[in-house]
Amino acid sequence: MTSATALGQEIASCREISVVHGAGDTAVRALDRVSLEVAAGERIALLGRSGSGKTTLLHALGGLLEPSEGTVELRGRSAYVFQGANLLPYFTAFENVAFAASFAPSDVAAADASIALLELCGLTEKLDHLPSELSGGEAQRVAIARALAQRPGLMLCDEPTGHLDSDTGERVLDLIDALQAELGFALVVATHAPAVAARYDREVELVDGAMIRKAGLD
Repeated sequence: MTSATALGQEIASCREISVVHGAGDTAVRALDRVSLEVAAGERIALLGRSGSGKTTLLHALGGLLEPSEGTVELRGRSAYVFQGANLLPYFTAFENVAFAASFAPSDVAAADASIALLELCGLTEKLDHLPSELSGGEAQRVAIARALAQRPGLMLCDEPTGHLDSDTGERVLDLIDALQAELGFALVVATHAPAVAARYDREVELVDGAMIRKAGLD
């Protein structure tokens, strides 16, 4: 399930991208000439307060948003984990993941792949549960399994613990880190918390849409 991209090879990049909402005197510059390269297997934290541009940058990297200026390149498939689980409410945990798996090229049946991913995320007993029957942490783990079903080379996580209590949030982050170590996808996690950012190989800090720091961690 690992990406075919060689470790260390650039898998995604944005170069001098700006995102402007509106026009004239009411225009808001959500990103201001931001450049970022992501290597295969790399783990990056996007650090910044609410409104700093983290989500906008993730959307641009994932192809969910076209920048007003600059270029974005993605080599391979990306998957997105939102702050809330955003599961299909009338689909079971299994059906939510299988729906995503059916769109991913695979040498095994989507159903088998979905069960395996849910088991990998510790949800063996929750396959037939609806989102309303899951805890917040369980729902977010289903969302992670759903993202993995797309066989990404790059996973983008937007404040994945934002709606969870601190203990559950830590467990979700531990799961993401363990899956990344096992499967080898590149990982970009947006967070406002320095303690979360400290988990990762490199920090990129944004303030008011501009990148002010881009450094590896000791």
